Amino acid sequence: MSILKFENVSKSFGEGTAKTDVLKNIDLEVQEGEFLVLLGFSGSGKTTLINLMAGLEKPSAGNVTFKGKPISGPGPERGVIFQSYSLMPWLTVNGNVRLALDSVFPKMSKAEKEAKVDHYIKMVGLSHAATRRPAELSGGMRQRVNVARALAMNPEVLLLDEPLSALDALTRANLADEIEAIWQAEKKTCVLITNDVDEAIILADRIIALNPDGTLGQEFKVDIPRRRDRIEMNHHDGFKKLRAEVTKYLMDVGIAAKTEGTKVLPDVTPIHGVPAAVKDAQKGMIDYNFLDFSKLHKIYPTPKGPLTVVEDFDLKIQRGEFISLIGHSGCGKSTVLTMAAGLNEISKGGIRLDGRHVEGADPERAVVFQSPNLFPWLSAKENVAIGVNKVYPKASMAERQDVIEYYLERVGLGDAMDRPAHSMSNGMKQRVGIARAFALSPKLLLLDEPFGMLDSLTRWELQEVLMEVWDRTKVTAICVTHDVDEAILLADRVVMMTNGPQATIGKIVDVDLPRPRTRKALLEHPDYYRYRQDVLDFLEEYEHGAKPKAKPAKAIAAE
Repeated sequence: MSILKFENVSKSFGEGTAKTDVLKNIDLEVQEGEFLVLLGFSGSGKTTLINLMAGLEKPSAGNVTFKGKPISGPGPERGVIFQSYSLMPWLTVNGNVRLALDSVFPKMSKAEKEAKVDHYIKMVGLSHAATRRPAELSGGMRQRVNVARALAMNPEVLLLDEPLSALDALTRANLADEIEAIWQAEKKTCVLITNDVDEAIILADRIIALNPDGTLGQEFKVDIPRRRDRIEMNHHDGFKKLRAEVTKYLMDVGIAAKTEGTKVLPDVTPIHGVPAAVKDAQKGMIDYNFLDFSKLHKIYPTPKGPLTVVEDFDLKIQRGEFISLIGHSGCGKSTVLTMAAGLNEISKGGIRLDGRHVEGADPERAVVFQSPNLFPWLSAKENVAIGVNKVYPKASMAERQDVIEYYLERVGLGDAMDRPAHSMSNGMKQRVGIARAFALSPKLLLLDEPFGMLDSLTRWELQEVLMEVWDRTKVTAICVTHDVDEAILLADRVVMMTNGPQATIGKIVDVDLPRPRTRKALLEHPDYYRYRQDVLDFLEEYEHGAKPKAKPAKAIAAE
């Protein structure tokens, strides 16, 4: 039996020439007791769809009904959990959950309210923090309060609008498992909005894609038995098949070929040497130990004495190699990267690039950070020009413009070169950051979680862009990431770090997969999930802050 129903629903905002159509001709039924996941790119209307279910928006055309009756506004039978926590900062965890009960059940006795508050706070694992205020809680704990508050209102339907997207990967996975357990225990109907394919498959009975034009796309039934363990799924043929089908569909409808361009890279050489179309994409990739980390340490002084964050980091990288650096939060990945960039002083040991010691920042080492750090009042072209003008002092103005426009076209911004940064989406800003880094023609490209602030599907798109541009230059590169699939997609080798402090290299996996690579092709490769399992096993070993003894260097090299 359907509990929520959309009949030919459309939603637009604005009027006349300012009118924007967000959703078009939506026909959808949500069955009582099911876990439905709506999956799509940013801007495809996912949040608008859930706002219509919640009664926070009204359709421009068509009907939205709950149990056969039109939805005219919000109601306690439809509990909503948003991406942002919206907690009252002056109230404790108890107080925030109690507030929901006071508004929905004003006649409920004090004792009954206290019992319900205790019950739902215990259900989300926060009994130990019941008297804390939001400022004393982590992001994951705050979102648990949000879940408890929604459940306390005893809704018939839980509407979850990307509730996990602001959390780190480990917290996100743990909270997703808790939401599934609550759904099974409470027999609620759940509708989840997400952009994470794995999350969708782990949780859903049914997945429906939302197309970028605001129409409903393909439906996927999830027949995998519950509970679906993330590690075990890596060996499950049904999971692999469905994952490939959903990924292929989303990439086909959402990622157009945006990297074609008309500009030609001029034959100009930066002050630190190289180009001529980057020496014909580095030809034979010779130069053994082009980048050499030798017994690298990072030690910070503290009131309790010196704290060693990174210890004995020893790695040799060949010219043109792409390395992914992965590990749990606090393992020193970014510390290693900033030392390679010359932005963080080396405490002990050394780094040599192309035969010379790394000392201080230099445009021969280009960095793309998680936040693109653009000048908001400058256009895309002007932001890229700042570096280009410095590293190509002998090039003519026209040649510099050609370099700038070549890379902006490559990252899909051919039509937005003159747009000011403040008017761009996060994804567009990060494209400018990537173009700016490549335009420096660096000897070493350093990427510090470059797609960490973006939704999963935008991240896929920019990974494809990065791979396409990197394939033209074969610049030596290191990418810090916490995303296992991203690490394997990008890398020739995945370097895994043990937990900090005193973090070091725990394991190295050689990724022998054909290039050029695309996500779709990798998911179909027979060896892909074997590499994925190698990385997942290592991360699981270190997942809860454990510090298993790192393997000696000889054992790492032998693998």
